[in-house]
Amino acid sequence: MVTLDVRPQLLDALSALRDRVAAARFPLPLAGAPRARANRDELLAQLDDYLVPRLREPRAPLLAVVGGSTGAGKSTLVNSLVGRRVSEAGVLRPTTRTPVLVCHPEDHHWFSGMRVLPDLTRVWVPQQETEDHLLPGENPARVLRVETVDSLPPGLALLDAPDIDSLVSDNRVLAAELICAADIWVMVTTAARYADAVPWRMLRAAKEYDVSLVTVLDRVPHQVVSEVSRQYGALLTKAGLGHVPRFTVPELPESAWGGGLLPASAVAALRTWLVHQTQDPAAREHVMARTAQGVLDSLNSRMPELAGAAAAQHAAALRLTSAVDGAYDSEHSRLRGRLQAGAVLAGDALKRWRAFPLDCTPVELLDTLVESLGALLLCAVTAADERVDAAWRREPAANAPEFTDRDGAVEGAEHRIGLAVRRWRRELEEYAEEEVRELDHAPAPDPETVTALAATALLSGRREWTAGEKLAERIGAHGALRLRDRGGRLLLQHVNRIMHTERERRLAPLDALEVHPEPQAELIAALSVLQKER
Repeated sequence: MVTLDVRPQLLDALSALRDRVAAARFPLPLAGAPRARANRDELLAQLDDYLVPRLREPRAPLLAVVGGSTGAGKSTLVNSLVGRRVSEAGVLRPTTRTPVLVCHPEDHHWFSGMRVLPDLTRVWVPQQETEDHLLPGENPARVLRVETVDSLPPGLALLDAPDIDSLVSDNRVLAAELICAADIWVMVTTAARYADAVPWRMLRAAKEYDVSLVTVLDRVPHQVVSEVSRQYGALLTKAGLGHVPRFTVPELPESAWGGGLLPASAVAALRTWLVHQTQDPAAREHVMARTAQGVLDSLNSRMPELAGAAAAQHAAALRLTSAVDGAYDSEHSRLRGRLQAGAVLAGDALKRWRAFPLDCTPVELLDTLVESLGALLLCAVTAADERVDAAWRREPAANAPEFTDRDGAVEGAEHRIGLAVRRWRRELEEYAEEEVRELDHAPAPDPETVTALAATALLSGRREWTAGEKLAERIGAHGALRLRDRGGRLLLQHVNRIMHTERERRLAPLDALEVHPEPQAELIAALSVLQKER
């Protein structure tokens, strides 16, 4: 017979593994990401709500979670096992919104705290008053109502869960979470729905994790009890679940009309089985150990699967990053070539230069040059983004909403580039004023004219030499060379900073998702440590 291993080293290894699982993220919309997120959430629920608290407190009562499809009669079954109405039953669906946990008064302290289901708020009021005691905006699906009854033996607790196929998504999520907290899964289905897909998914999960499972075939008409029971048993056997304890509850007026309480004889066999698991030490140990060991054993396949999904996320993030880097590197190189070729001094800028100084002022020339420089930079950034878009369209990971919502991207880039080139102009004007102040002859040249000539010389590349000559005539050859060197370095700094800033802005949504390489190795390492401790 298997027994529980509760050594501190195992608990430490399990807690470390739990933290690694909680830290794993799968934000990119890859094909396996939804499954990975669901597996992570399910595993966290089993670790937080069952495995860790069970190993820490093996003396805690057994928790049997009653789950099943809509209208399966879960609440009626719980009420009948207890002997009084503790959970609302009726014909309206979904009936069970707030889950109800029922235990003996001596066991109340085990469930009043956060030992299991720590994310659920506890209330201890009757069902009809539960919603009146919720905080404003509090979701009733995230509340656990705890009831105590003397009719249940100490050491056994029942939990009536919401429908696993509820129309309300919060109910479905909570139902799966509650089942993960169970020592015993009590899966309830009906004569009309025992072949439905949803309960069978839960049964297959129970088999996969090798948990302690019992099934209840509810609301079976007397005339077809034998036939339905035989067919259901054949399905269980075919699924490898033929050994699972199976109970049948006949269709009665109380169940048909949602009265909420069946005769004791209708549930006597199930109640006897549950009480035996609680009161027989060997049976109790077997139930707990089997479910705990089943979850532990399942980690051998579930953790590598999560690690593989984490690796796929990082690989996709690298591809997206490489596409951005490649596009911006290429356009940055092309931009430097166009600057060296004097592409800024074209169109209106060239016309202004040819009209300077007779029909164009220094300020007008500078305005036009700055505008042309900004347009060239914006063209480079836009071209880089278009290359990124083309590469990302081939990547499923790029379909995340964070990447596709780019309204106003061009306008934003235009604004930032405009600020940057105007800043370069102001700094170039300061450099020109310094050179003018250093001159020891009068009359001193106009600083704005010096700035306009310096900007033209820097931005004309190899196309126009006369700007440099005219600059040297006004401030001397050494001053002109010094101003062009300082202004050129400043221009290169601003161009590099603009391209770097726009690249980082394009990567910012991806960086915010924090897709790193570490989770893959950390998940495998945590599993390895746990296996060693086992």
